[in-house]
Amino acid sequence: MKSIYFPFLILLLLLTQCRTKQESVVQDQLWPPIEPYETGVLKVSDIHEIYYEICGNPKGKPVFMLHGGPGAGCSPIMRRFFNPEKFKIILHDQRGANRSKPFAEIRENTTQDLVQDIEKLRKHLGIEKMMLVGGSWGSMLALAYAETYPENVTEMVLRGIWMGTQKEIDHFYHGGVSDIFPDAYEEFLNALPDPSQRPIPAYLLHLLTGDDQNLRKKIADAWLKYEWKISDIDVKPEEIEDWLKYNDSYDFSLIENYYMANNCFLGDNQLWNNLDKITQIPVIIVNGRFDIPCVLNTAYTLHKRLPESELMIVENGGHGGIEVISLVIKAIRRFE
Repeated sequence: MKSIYFPFLILLLLLTQCRTKQESVVQDQLWPPIEPYETGVLKVSDIHEIYYEICGNPKGKPVFMLHGGPGAGCSPIMRRFFNPEKFKIILHDQRGANRSKPFAEIRENTTQDLVQDIEKLRKHLGIEKMMLVGGSWGSMLALAYAETYPENVTEMVLRGIWMGTQKEIDHFYHGGVSDIFPDAYEEFLNALPDPSQRPIPAYLLHLLTGDDQNLRKKIADAWLKYEWKISDIDVKPEEIEDWLKYNDSYDFSLIENYYMANNCFLGDNQLWNNLDKITQIPVIIVNGRFDIPCVLNTAYTLHKRLPESELMIVENGGHGGIEVISLVIKAIRRFE
């Protein structure tokens, strides 16, 4: 069974449970549910074809929404971040993710491939320039695309900044997170056959591509539990267990660890080194002060390096959640 992008599942859980005043505010800020007026698949390589959908106003301002993960896929709630009268909203599932085929395929799947897929889709849809919106991995992909094709990007809204550096990967896998979540980190390591193996992303990829299906599921579930726990400080263990009863964590866990094991297919500090190519692009950056996977200092430094950027800090925010989503929606409205 294919999985829903789980950080957005957190938001859905919050919005469908007993509504507090804050939850009501965010629900009111979301635009009404809409359906795509066009869906399709685009063949982007000998192996891969990507699913895409278009919503909103066919004559509106084009905006590409780039999902996270990597390997997560689009969610219908992403459509609701945008004014459907103002925007032509394009969402697509990246290679191997969700409705794109082959499902969970890691061959011919690199950051450079994903950047070129966005460009192929832009040309396929006859779009000259577009705004980019992305969170977490999606923020990195937006930056990678903008640095490659700056002439095609009008503005960006980026949430939870991830730059694909070794420092960030080590923070995520090799101890930085354990300073704040020692219990979650230890539980994750204890699920591995050999917790001493390093580097962890390469070891996870080895386990997730092995022949033992039961072990693959155990590792995939352990990885998702770990990432979910550190991404949402309010999540309850029973919510994660309930999600795992009805969803498959394998595709997300495989693709994400495949990318991290390969240093996101980027050169050392590549995105930082090429920021001069996008200094003219208006950017709004949204980051939670308590975002554990995507620490605030990364967003703060990016803001300092981009003269046309604005940083919106969510004082009580983590990686996602109500307060963060609320500011993302407000940021998007600034570019209508």
